[in-house]
Amino acid sequence: ALLCRQQTSAVREAQENRVFNSDKSETILKCAMDEHKKDDLKGVESKNETKKVTNSKGTKSNSTSKNGTVETIVIKVGTSSLVEQKTGLPALSKITALVEAICAMRRQKKNVVLVSSGAVGFGCLALKLKKRPSGVMMKQALAAVGQAKLMELYGQTFERLGQTCAQVLLTFEDLGNRGRYLNAENTFKSLFRLGVVPIVNENDTVAVEELRYGDNDCLSAWVAAMLGAKHLIILTDVDGLYDKNPTKHKDAKRISIVEKIEQLDVDVSSAGSSLGTGGMATKITAAKLATESGVSMSIVTAVDPKIVLDVVAGKLVGTLFKARRLKSTKNRKKWIAGYAAREYLYLDDGAVRAIKKKKSLYAAGITKVKGKFLANIAVNLCDSKGNIFAKGLVNYNSSELDRIKGLKMTETFKVLRYHGPDSVIHRDNLVLLEFSEVGDELRFRRVDSMETRENFKEKKTN
Repeated sequence: ALLCRQQTSAVREAQENRVFNSDKSETILKCAMDEHKKDDLKGVESKNETKKVTNSKGTKSNSTSKNGTVETIVIKVGTSSLVEQKTGLPALSKITALVEAICAMRRQKKNVVLVSSGAVGFGCLALKLKKRPSGVMMKQALAAVGQAKLMELYGQTFERLGQTCAQVLLTFEDLGNRGRYLNAENTFKSLFRLGVVPIVNENDTVAVEELRYGDNDCLSAWVAAMLGAKHLIILTDVDGLYDKNPTKHKDAKRISIVEKIEQLDVDVSSAGSSLGTGGMATKITAAKLATESGVSMSIVTAVDPKIVLDVVAGKLVGTLFKARRLKSTKNRKKWIAGYAAREYLYLDDGAVRAIKKKKSLYAAGITKVKGKFLANIAVNLCDSKGNIFAKGLVNYNSSELDRIKGLKMTETFKVLRYHGPDSVIHRDNLVLLEFSEVGDELRFRRVDSMETRENFKEKKTN
């Protein structure tokens, strides 16, 4: 690109000076090429000098992490935040404020991904339906209508601020397949290089009930894990996680920081809105997926979407779930650990000890199979007490495992009538869920550490 610019400049200079002699033009172009070669030879030296100048002047961008990579922020917004509950119309002021905040982050040289629900909700609005239908096929039809309306609105809003956006539709099956997962990751990286903001949604028009995330909270967590994001911010209709259901208990108190999700003791009975599918339970599941992949997550109110700028600036608003880092450093095992597995294998004590010694899993160690799944799918591995301690890719489907559990692998032929793989899960496809704490580079400042629901209502009214 540099050479092309130099050549273009050289030709323009020749034309302006009315030098039409070919020999002279070639001489100018040759000089430009020689200069380019000299700059190329000085490449490494120039980069080092640039770094020194940058550090000495203190102008290094805050958007880069310690290893020099650009920070990625993932923002998830739900249908209830995009639609006015009273009128049922799009919340244009909130959408505009959110887009303005994202553009502000882009000016800070951050990569931003927006995971947006709303396809089915906008389809209901377009067809003047007051509630979401229950049938899968009807939801798929509404998603086809609503996704076009949603992207049209986002596209127009981003364009007014000089920012380009792109649509990315994903399914549970896409990210559960290693090949598709890597293809999606490469697409995101290419969009970042082009300076584009990806807008992600679940591909409702092709997903069936068994393959759906059910809510974009979990999808946003997996996207954040895939991209190695710095932070996942979930905008919702409450200002964080409460110890009780704030709609039922006036004395409910907000939890500012969650160190370890497994130690939480809260009421998560709140459900999603009439146009949405999410609730607090799905957000805690998303937080578990995100934090176990080394991504911090915040739940904040969508009353003013520009609150995301406060989160990125390091202010402690809403509820912060602190990140943890998987001890395994292999990318394949990180992918397995981050997989949103919904099926379980219960093991005896002997099999648990063997896996903790990094050995393969065999049918003899399986005591119970829970859920229906195909082969080559990641499942949760539980000890005799029901605690999940590992995940792995199975070589057999659930029906086969239910028939051969407790048997030696040499005895499986009599039951299955064919010779299958030598192990249920090979040790290369097993990952222990062992984590180390992550020192969060963002220094969060406490703001209203514990706040009652009444105070939040006052703020919302004001």
